[in-house]
Amino acid sequence: MIRKLIGKVLRRPGRQVLHAKHYGVRREHIHHGALKVCDRLQDAGFEAYVVGGAVRDLILGKHPKDFDVATNATPEQVKHVFHRARIIGRRFRIVHVPFWEHGEEEIIEVTTFRGASDAPTDATGRILRDNVYGNIEEDAARRDFTVNALYYDPSREEILDFHHGVDDLTGRKLAMIGDPSLRYREDPVRMLRAVRLSAKLGLTITPLTRKPIPELAPLLENIPSARLFDEMMKLLFSGKAWDCLMTLREHGLHKPLFPLLDKLLSEPATKAFLQKALANTDTRIAEDKPVSAGFLFAALLWHEVEALWQKKTAASEYPVPALVDAMNEVEDKVEKRLAIPKRYGTAMKEIWMLQPRFEQRIGQRPFRLMEQPRFRAGYDFLLLRAECGLVEAELAEWWTQFQMVDGDSRLAMIARVANPAKSDKKPRKRRRKPRAADAAGDAE
Repeated sequence: MIRKLIGKVLRRPGRQVLHAKHYGVRREHIHHGALKVCDRLQDAGFEAYVVGGAVRDLILGKHPKDFDVATNATPEQVKHVFHRARIIGRRFRIVHVPFWEHGEEEIIEVTTFRGASDAPTDATGRILRDNVYGNIEEDAARRDFTVNALYYDPSREEILDFHHGVDDLTGRKLAMIGDPSLRYREDPVRMLRAVRLSAKLGLTITPLTRKPIPELAPLLENIPSARLFDEMMKLLFSGKAWDCLMTLREHGLHKPLFPLLDKLLSEPATKAFLQKALANTDTRIAEDKPVSAGFLFAALLWHEVEALWQKKTAASEYPVPALVDAMNEVEDKVEKRLAIPKRYGTAMKEIWMLQPRFEQRIGQRPFRLMEQPRFRAGYDFLLLRAECGLVEAELAEWWTQFQMVDGDSRLAMIARVANPAKSDKKPRKRRRKPRAADAAGDAE
């Protein structure tokens, strides 16, 4: 009994087999593709488990978006079982097994248990290649946080817990497996994951896990910009985007990732604009509606673009070329840290280019603007600016009304903009010229 108590205090790792139904995890909650992968691999004589975030989220009563599988089968053996599977990755090879749901392809990601090894690292300690395989205990030790080292066996309906992850979920804690400083050096992106998971799931980062982060934050500068963009997307589309950014700033992680954040938060109007944009995104995610990465990045970077644009126009540059130059300069600056894919960057720029066109409400310009493919996104962006006092509310109200009225009313609205003084005057009553009969009667 004393040994058991000491073990509990020291939190020594060891296999715990837990009844899954007791924690609200049932086979019917698992994606049919993940179940099929586990069942077929087990039928072929391999171990196979649903692992990581899916198990964690199910215990927390959430609906996982991704269901990953871990197995002792090598990538080649997995591909032998699933002929349509694809082996990808260099740093650590994984297998994508495709399934079709409602006419769309869905991917189940399958990884082979990682083993304990002396993987090659760079000068900062970051692991460069990691294709050494091992058993499930070694794989659990290689995972980042205790709450992610959970394995669900759908055939036995059991949860295997090697590092007290279920206890940490119950206690609402986020703890690193192993020495946090060493683990962050192996992969600095783990610091971003700590921030995202704590904000998204409402978990408190333990003191030992939190302590090295400010000192090691500069290591993120060694991470490829494309990978940082992927992590930024996860933060912004976590459903708790504002909380994620604030936690990011609290730990000093925004400086190597998104240094413009301090500038955005320094003024009440720009802070309100950013908070409103992120809140709208969170709401759409909660309602399972589509979200636009281009719109969100347009909101994140607009104030830097606008400030530079105003500076250029004040120096007598033509407005449209000045805006284009400002957009390109800001994009080049951001590209050094975040490699925004072209499809998002194009949407972002189109939204920006529409903003000055909303000021042009004369002639055929309003009609041509409404024909633009990005009109709705640009209009929503204008509304957001108006709500935060960054543009006249009257302009947003005009465009809202313009979309609702008929053709004659639209022409009248344009006429009032073109001649505001004339439209404000009350029509003068014209004196009727007396007819000849009236004049004759007066003469009598």
